[in-house]
Amino acid sequence: MERFKEKYGPWALITGAGSGIGAEFARRLAAFGLNLVLLDRREDSLRAAEEELTSQHDIEVKSVQKDLEEPDFLPDILEATDALEIGLLVNNAGYALTGDFLDHDLEQEIGLLHVNCRAPMILTHAYGKKMVERGRGGIIFLSSIAAFLPMPFWTHYSASKVYDLHMANGLYLELKDKGVDVLALCPGNTQTGFAEVAGIKSIGMTPEPVVSQALKKLGKKPLAVPGIGNRIITCMTRMMSRHGNIKVGAKVVQDLRKPQ
Repeated sequence: MERFKEKYGPWALITGAGSGIGAEFARRLAAFGLNLVLLDRREDSLRAAEEELTSQHDIEVKSVQKDLEEPDFLPDILEATDALEIGLLVNNAGYALTGDFLDHDLEQEIGLLHVNCRAPMILTHAYGKKMVERGRGGIIFLSSIAAFLPMPFWTHYSASKVYDLHMANGLYLELKDKGVDVLALCPGNTQTGFAEVAGIKSIGMTPEPVVSQALKKLGKKPLAVPGIGNRIITCMTRMMSRHGNIKVGAKVVQDLRKPQ
């Protein structure tokens, strides 16, 4: 834990930290002794997370309420972290819209693009530069096994996760020799609030093994796919035809959708 803190401390910034995978990252990093900047759009979730973490760990916690859909979100975050040394950035926030792409409101789809792609890119550019200057640090992008499989009815979401996967894998090589570790974390179905927003069944892994796999692989591999079943799926996509992948992706989403 001391080596982890030395490499990725003293502060970690986690987006979407109020629940689910983000909240589990906060718990695990707090146990490692890292101070935390928790970023979420929901004030009640932030307050609950901060109270939990400060009562159980001897760390500092700073909460920042911000919606990453806002086009000018960055200045407030930079101001809140101006005096802090962010050694680990966890680009966790994201969501999906389930259904036919053309049936969705355009502003909703633009919001998804902002949260899933634009915000991680902006935050990585801002904090990655400082990590390179210090010669150490880490950045985690929350992608998905959806990045390996075109998914009709999750068309834009799966495309956004390809963006996150490729950003992470490209930066893994660009920053490796500069002391900054980058990881693409690609879970499958996970029991979080994501399911409620997406309108799907809440099934699959719990957040604990997802985060464990990420922290195990950070600094060692460019990619972490938690769960043997999910790893089998990603391998199978390489052996199937493009048309076959599309059909499988459609079936996965249709099976996940809640009955209307």
